[in-house]
Amino acid sequence: MDSATVSELDLALVHALQVRPRAAWTDLAPLLGATAVTLARRWERLTAEGLAWVSAVPGPAFPRGGCTAFVFVRCAPAARERLAGRLARLREAVTVELVAPGRADLMLDVLTPDLAGAARFLGEELAVLPDVLDVECVFATSLYAEGSRWRLGSLDAAQLSALNRSGGADGAGGPVSDLTASDHVLLDALVADGRTRLTELADLIGSSAATVRRRLGRLTASGIVAFRCDIAPAVSGLPLSVTFRGRAPASDVNRLHRTLATLPECRLLAAVTGSANVLATYWLRDIGSVQQRETAACAQLPSLDVTERVLGMRTVKRMGHLLDDDGRRVGVCPIRPW
Repeated sequence: MDSATVSELDLALVHALQVRPRAAWTDLAPLLGATAVTLARRWERLTAEGLAWVSAVPGPAFPRGGCTAFVFVRCAPAARERLAGRLARLREAVTVELVAPGRADLMLDVLTPDLAGAARFLGEELAVLPDVLDVECVFATSLYAEGSRWRLGSLDAAQLSALNRSGGADGAGGPVSDLTASDHVLLDALVADGRTRLTELADLIGSSAATVRRRLGRLTASGIVAFRCDIAPAVSGLPLSVTFRGRAPASDVNRLHRTLATLPECRLLAAVTGSANVLATYWLRDIGSVQQRETAACAQLPSLDVTERVLGMRTVKRMGHLLDDDGRRVGVCPIRPW
């Protein structure tokens, strides 16, 4: 199944699941003009071929206690693939990307429950690896855009309106003070497959589906966990990733969500520590689009000074899911940032 065989219905289905990742097929059927059985079969094919998947990820409450870091690793050229494979097995390195050689050879997204956890990862797991020559780490101080908010753009305004009107939480909301052992079992399963059925989750923790539904409702309503639908380049049509690092005056940084984050290819946008205090990742169609995107970004925020352009060569792992050379999912290395 290549990009030519991804149908319009497939694209619409993926976009719908980006908006409501755990929506029932019966809820999506009238919106997409297909039967629930058809949607289930199409999703089964997309996931089986590694073209799309749903997973649990840290929710909007994560930045209040958790730590998000972007780590740039330099190594010997011959060690790039070997080191990427080793890093992909580490839970804290939720995303591992090979980048065009320059100041760094690998770029990592690192999530830990707190700053101390990040320090342990950097000092006790990453720096001690024999192939690592140098490490640069910056921490996100504000996250304006990230993968769970990115949309494919296949649904029209009327479909999106209907989808949002029909949306709802998986059970009653309410505060969650601490995660229990059962919560961690649920989250581990949902990281691997965010559409795991309530009955299967209930069997894992020896509970009822109704109890699991209520617990997931509380976890999502509290912002502890969210769900997102990821896709391979064959579906997105955007095979190239570029990360811009730059400087902007502190007085302009809070405008990022109204400027750079509004550009449709924006996959990640963060204010970060360090002299280059802005980090933005875009998914693009080809290398010729890099200059165009930089020009558009600087036009949106004239005070931005782009200091580095980090070109992604291959993503080995994305939010805990292992990818092949074509960006298709081939396995899972579960993350546990909670």
